[in-house]
Amino acid sequence: MDLKLKDKVVLVTGGYRGLGKSICHLLAEDGAKVAVNYRRGPVEAKALVDELQAKFGAKAIAISGDVSKEDDVVAMFDEAERELGPVDSLVNNAAFCPVGATADLSVEDFSYTLQVNMTGTFICAREMVRRLLAAERHGKIVNISSQAAFRGSESGKTPYDASKMGIIGFTISLAREMAKHGINVNCVAPGLMYTEMLAEAIDANPEYYNKRVPLGRIGRTEEIAGFVVFLCSDRASYMTGATVDVSGGLAMH
Repeated sequence: MDLKLKDKVVLVTGGYRGLGKSICHLLAEDGAKVAVNYRRGPVEAKALVDELQAKFGAKAIAISGDVSKEDDVVAMFDEAERELGPVDSLVNNAAFCPVGATADLSVEDFSYTLQVNMTGTFICAREMVRRLLAAERHGKIVNISSQAAFRGSESGKTPYDASKMGIIGFTISLAREMAKHGINVNCVAPGLMYTEMLAEAIDANPEYYNKRVPLGRIGRTEEIAGFVVFLCSDRASYMTGATVDVSGGLAMH
């Protein structure tokens, strides 16, 4: 299916590794211009940009910025627009996850997680909306949540899980507000997938994690990325306010 993403400009926060990296790969493969945001990992981000350019002939840039800081986010959008053109789609993928029993977590752990995951999503989405409205343009916003929002975590990730549920509520509210302006806002809630965030735990006990998934295996990041890229495209023009479960059967409706 042609997603009609050729020359569309897409900004992916936290795009230099894990799910974000797979999203950038598929966007570039479909002809999009890709802005890869990173806060840490400048070497990895630059290497990814080089790979996208060499493999797909894509126009791609790496942009440093902390999604939880307003000035950084404005600068990110300015640079993307200057180098690639006005942003057509935003993927709010950047995230932080503290690991530890709730009794051992600090207020700072909780606050920082919400600052990155929820406040960062808000600031980036707000900047996207401001620019689209000012230019009277349509656009797409895709927020990344998690099945942990619905199921919780036995391993003690309460700040992360709470933030991911908050992202779903934010998605619904922003989608209702922006529908009349032709701005689609959707959410993807992945299940277990093999990323840097979970690699150590999965490698230590793969059988345990595989058994938790009805399909019998951990998801690959590219399997989730395909749905994100679809929601960035005009093929998803009649979807807004939706949360798409891509979970290997962890969520069934």
